[in-house]
Amino acid sequence: MKAVALTRYLPITDPESLLDVELPMPAPGPRDLRVKVEAVALNPVDTKVRSPKPQVEHPPRVLGYDAAGVVETLGSEVTGFKPGDAVYYAGDVTRPGSNAQFQLVDERLVALKPASLDFAQSAALPLTAITAWELLFQRMPYAPEGGGVGKTLLVIAGAGGVGSIAIQLAKLAGFEVVATASRAETIDWCWKMGADGVVNHREPLASQLKALGIEHIDAALNFADTALYWQELGELLAPLGHVGLIVEPSAPLNIGDPYKAKCIGIHWEMMFARPRFRTADMGEQGRILARVAELIDAGKLQSTLTETLSPINATNLREAHRRLESGRTIGKLAVQGW
Repeated sequence: MKAVALTRYLPITDPESLLDVELPMPAPGPRDLRVKVEAVALNPVDTKVRSPKPQVEHPPRVLGYDAAGVVETLGSEVTGFKPGDAVYYAGDVTRPGSNAQFQLVDERLVALKPASLDFAQSAALPLTAITAWELLFQRMPYAPEGGGVGKTLLVIAGAGGVGSIAIQLAKLAGFEVVATASRAETIDWCWKMGADGVVNHREPLASQLKALGIEHIDAALNFADTALYWQELGELLAPLGHVGLIVEPSAPLNIGDPYKAKCIGIHWEMMFARPRFRTADMGEQGRILARVAELIDAGKLQSTLTETLSPINATNLREAHRRLESGRTIGKLAVQGW
């Protein structure tokens, strides 16, 4: 089968950083689906895993952690799917990724894709939707229906992949949502996602929030630099508030005052934790994606896809990595078709 893979971890400017290769067809395990991949989407984890390091991979390593496609073959113990089902998923970072014509994925991590979306639009959703859902509704103490009523949520990096879907999910939960963005196009995108207010993360946040009539926030989701906003968020959060984090801090964090004095909850999210450690509840990720598909098809959520490249090959995936590393992408970028 065709695939895009790496043998060495190189800068994305190197033409050998991602290569077109031929790999054997994978054989499914008992709980696996073998999916014919139709579209993939890019996430920071792709560039982080690919970043330069001295390792060499034999056989070549396939990246890719967002996909939509069609179920082709079932493992012997699969019960929830049948051949021909159109599905979407983020998968498992410890297994070969989705940048291949066929991929094995545990059925518990998979759901039927939204019927109202095409494969590229669907592929843009799984990793970010699971991340935002798990963080807001499972790590933090908010219910997906009504859990944010009467509360204010600040989303740092609202125009990114996770921020784009987090704004939408938070609005459905009833939050008043303020997002951060700094460019005209990212500000417009946050409004499109449903934000009630947008402030510039390159300027002090407190004065901008006060201008919106907000003295304190009940919760914050920081999808950017954890250390950079740490002290500022501690001061902005109300007593008994909550902060959600996904980015490893670049410097040590003081988790004492004001966090201790205010009894602020600190919540980490890593959506690959469930599949990586084979937790007893890893099937929750398939259930989250099924619920997201229902909300999409009901018109309550929208895909965060902004651009699609085609076909899926090393040239286009190198370009997708380059754009993601520029830090200027909005929403999600997908690559479609072989």
